[in-house]
Amino acid sequence: MRITDLLFGRPLPTSEERAEHIGPAAGIPIFGLDALSSAAYGPEAALTLLIPLGLGGIHYIVPVTAAILILLTILYFSYSQTIEAYPHGGGSFTVAGENLGDHAGLLAASALMIDYVLTAAVGISAGVGALISAVPSLQPHTLGICLGVLALLTLVNMRGVRDTGVVFLVPTYFFLGTLLVVIGVGVFHALTSGGHPTPVVAPPRLPSLTTTVVSWWLLLKVFSSGCTAMTGVEAVSNGVMAFRDPTRKNARRSLTVIILLLVILLGGIAALCRIYAIGATNPGSTGYQSVLSQLTAAVMGKGWFYYLTIGSILVVLALSANTAFADFPRLTRAIALKGYLPHVFTFRGRRLLYSWGIYVLVALTGALLILFGGITDRLIPLYAIGAFLAFTLSQAGMVLHWKRRGGHGATARMLVNGLGAVATGITTVVVLATKFVAGAWVTALLIPCMILLMAAVHRHYRRVSRETACPDPLQVTNIHPPVVVIPMDRWSRISAKAIRFAMSISPDLHVVHIDSPDVDHGRDELALMWQEKIVEPLRAAGMPEPTFTRIQSPYRLILMPLLEFILAEEKQHGDRHIAVLVPELVVRHWWEALLHNQRSSLLKLLLLVRGNQRIVVINIPWYQT
Repeated sequence: MRITDLLFGRPLPTSEERAEHIGPAAGIPIFGLDALSSAAYGPEAALTLLIPLGLGGIHYIVPVTAAILILLTILYFSYSQTIEAYPHGGGSFTVAGENLGDHAGLLAASALMIDYVLTAAVGISAGVGALISAVPSLQPHTLGICLGVLALLTLVNMRGVRDTGVVFLVPTYFFLGTLLVVIGVGVFHALTSGGHPTPVVAPPRLPSLTTTVVSWWLLLKVFSSGCTAMTGVEAVSNGVMAFRDPTRKNARRSLTVIILLLVILLGGIAALCRIYAIGATNPGSTGYQSVLSQLTAAVMGKGWFYYLTIGSILVVLALSANTAFADFPRLTRAIALKGYLPHVFTFRGRRLLYSWGIYVLVALTGALLILFGGITDRLIPLYAIGAFLAFTLSQAGMVLHWKRRGGHGATARMLVNGLGAVATGITTVVVLATKFVAGAWVTALLIPCMILLMAAVHRHYRRVSRETACPDPLQVTNIHPPVVVIPMDRWSRISAKAIRFAMSISPDLHVVHIDSPDVDHGRDELALMWQEKIVEPLRAAGMPEPTFTRIQSPYRLILMPLLEFILAEEKQHGDRHIAVLVPELVVRHWWEALLHNQRSSLLKLLLLVRGNQRIVVINIPWYQT
């Protein structure tokens, strides 16, 4: 077995595509990890902003979380309808583009692409943050661990959708099981103690008095940070086609379970943080502990279950980037099919994956982690804007979809999606306003830049399509053999092969040699070689002789004099093609290419850049035995 097959799995033929489809149980870890794992950093992001309020700040986490859960419920019903209407994948780009126009589709696409990259970066950094909470001595190695997790995650995802689901199934349900146990035990202790349970391990003490004034602006900022817990809700509607038949039913089942579990996790964590007086600690500071680390220790103590829970949180947070790995390539494929991204994003790799989407996602995620040092709190301000903008455009598009479709129940469906559009639209404005100075301006700037980039790609493809379109039938008149030009440095088997091939396609053959003082020491020998090896055999056979041209190069240049000769021949023969035959040695091992000059490759590049429609480049390879 080859190493590539061992690491990435054997190549899959297209005929096995149906076998890669998944059921609801596998859909939860593949498409729900981002949403579910956000329970580990969404409440913490909100509590971090309440640090200046001290002990009084934690009383606001419950009403803020309640508002988030109401919005989450609205999104659930909205996206259930989207799955029903778009069984082939109803991502924001598709829905907005089909119902609101191409510009709205591009706005949604750029917002989603940014959001998916941030999903991967935030998930990994939050997972490593959980590890550092348990093992503080690892804090200096935060970035290195983040990049290592990214590499491991890439390796797992390159094995394909089904294998990825199998790998993620156990850690996802283990994470849910441990966290639900913590919440269940914590609620039990709260009920049996009259609402004042004694923590097993006391969390860091919060100051009881504070002079900080609670304002609506502060609460809006807390709400916008907590809304990061809703990113990833759209993932199921994007990947409907990944589910096996019946696709709509299986996709809705996965979405229902994901939302229900997320409601329990967010509500339970918020309530227990208030009951146990648990607040956030400053990220990146000495002694930092995540909120879930404090909560688990307070409820269960710091025994084996604590480390089991923290380990499961680490694994699932890191693996939560899989939502981006699952959906980012599908999104880029959909955009590329419309001609707004390079067509390479539509090609499927050896495991039926859109591999180029994965490559780009990994590169951008790695760059973000390096830029922000792998610290979650530094990435959060950039987060959620793209997701909520995409939510808004998708739901607004669905309103027009139902209006256009009509029929029984259309009005009720319009109201559901309309409510979703209004709610997420208001949230988008709140998130952008409250996070703008903290870093959201970067996302707000990137979105129009990406739209301009995609529009430029689309213009290029349209221009190429117009220029290459050929409505006329093949013209069979005025066809002449080309003028053939062969560069030759010396007489060799490679040169002989090129000349023999040239004589088979045209009698008008020009062999060009560049005389360079640094290389040519025996010009007389070259002339004798030409006469003896080429001219005399041709004369004996009664065949036409090639033209031999020697060009002096006083400045030791080789390629530029050769290029000028070719361009001059093209101007001289304005009605004929110029075929440039490039002899090239093909070595047995890649490293042996370093031992030879690369003039042939550079010549081809120059001809592609400086040439025109009538200059044709033909490779003449000689394979080393």
